[in-house]
Amino acid sequence: GVSAPDAAVAAAEPATAQQQTPPAPSAAPSAPVLHPAPSSDLGLMDSVKARKGGNKDDPLVVVVFGASGDLARKKTFPALFSLYYHGLLPKNVRIVGYARSKKTDDEFRENFLNSLTCRVIDGEYCSQKMEEFLPKIHYVQGGYDDPEAFKRLDAAVSKLETEMIADSKSAAKDSHRHDVGANRLFYLAVPPSVFSEAIAGVNQGARAPHGWTRVVVEKPFGRDAESYAKMRVEVAEQLSEDETYRIDHYLGKELVQNLMTLRFANAIFEPIWNRNYIESVEVTFKENFGVEGRAGYFDNIGIIRDIMQNHLLQVLALVGMEGPLSLHSEDIRNEKVKLLRSIKQLTPEDFVLGQYRAAGKRQGYLDDPDVPNSSRCPTFAACVFNINNRRWDGVPFLMKAGKALDERKAEIRIRFKKVPGNIFGASNMNGNELVIRVQPDEAIYLKITSKVPGLTSRLDESRLNLFYRTAWEESKDIPDAYERLILDVIHGEKSLFIRDDELLVAWDIFSPALLAMENDHQLKPEPYNYGSTGPVECEYLAAKHGVKWGYD
Repeated sequence: GVSAPDAAVAAAEPATAQQQTPPAPSAAPSAPVLHPAPSSDLGLMDSVKARKGGNKDDPLVVVVFGASGDLARKKTFPALFSLYYHGLLPKNVRIVGYARSKKTDDEFRENFLNSLTCRVIDGEYCSQKMEEFLPKIHYVQGGYDDPEAFKRLDAAVSKLETEMIADSKSAAKDSHRHDVGANRLFYLAVPPSVFSEAIAGVNQGARAPHGWTRVVVEKPFGRDAESYAKMRVEVAEQLSEDETYRIDHYLGKELVQNLMTLRFANAIFEPIWNRNYIESVEVTFKENFGVEGRAGYFDNIGIIRDIMQNHLLQVLALVGMEGPLSLHSEDIRNEKVKLLRSIKQLTPEDFVLGQYRAAGKRQGYLDDPDVPNSSRCPTFAACVFNINNRRWDGVPFLMKAGKALDERKAEIRIRFKKVPGNIFGASNMNGNELVIRVQPDEAIYLKITSKVPGLTSRLDESRLNLFYRTAWEESKDIPDAYERLILDVIHGEKSLFIRDDELLVAWDIFSPALLAMENDHQLKPEPYNYGSTGPVECEYLAAKHGVKWGYD
């Protein structure tokens, strides 16, 4: 028989010997089959461990759609170079940029050369790695609704694969591996308007003939429940769920990854992680700049769709979910879906909306030339979630996101209830607070009440601090979230990616309130000054639920 760990590893390995066939078209995706994982092997979530396996030798071509855009230039290609620099990509790898603009290979390489950096070791070794990396980059020009362009793409990729397979077969003589096949990873760094065309082009004209095909899709995943349901069907007609990787870069951030470890690897937290001890939970995202350069896109999306319905809701799910059966991706995502299904649908009364205005020399949102004068698009939003389950019933989950605020910060605050039967007589004793700072300066700290040293009985609030930069040597080289996520795609690890039913539930939570607020033309976001803490109504929203926003 096959042992449980062996079965888990086998399930994660890509097929290389048999030709893959496209999924049969269907009217709607079937519900995911939920299987308990056979083991809790930490290796299932360890990309560095996984890359030491046999598929390190399998040729890989990464095709980046939208290769001339900002996302590809600022995030995708730098992440790929960093993985190459650290020896985490397969030995035989090629990267192909695909976009509408005409460029030669050399012109394309020159476009993003300044975006490539070495995080820790610079100088001669970094330059050497760049010189090795750049010849692996190629470019194909074409549109996303042009079958002939996808034929050219397939031909270009096949030529690169033929060269790499020859090298791999030569190496396989020494390793006794004769099942060499080339894999293809497609990264869609494109607007949602061309998602369906690009995915159809991949399925019908650019699949890997003798290896796996995986497609990374960036947000936004629709505008509401109805539009996502349509997108879901279109994707399922071309790709299987196993081949689809819906990326949310927040799930790749170091502190977000640490949430499960903090909760389930430390015995002190689980007994008190519930309604009996926790007064409120906050998830906050703040930026100290406006929509400079993104106004045209942002005005059609707004802060709720841009940040809250995806990034912050994923964080909330990890904070609130039950312990998974194992570290297997399906077990983790099952628990996230269960938690999201327990959240009551939001209404307009659960929200406070804001829009920043000019302050000093900084222009307001409506002053941007790409924003209509009558725009009601919120640049700030706060809301309160109610979770209807035994663990969290009655505990308000507060969420806040905004632009042009007083600071740049993303954090989670777990505020515990005050000690009953206060024997110290201090009226200002606050409950303990666990703060998980996602960015900047990653940290975890616990606020406690302590006696001030000396001949006094005065009490004061102090902190137990864990600052990542000083706690571990590895913290000096924390990878970008995109590095971790792309590496997980290569190894077929999906625990940090969003499942289709998970998105359906997420949209069901937000859609009724979003549509009601957008259709109410009398509802206008409350103005707040650029550089302030946001609309004052935000404080009243928390007070309505008997709590306060946490501040340091």
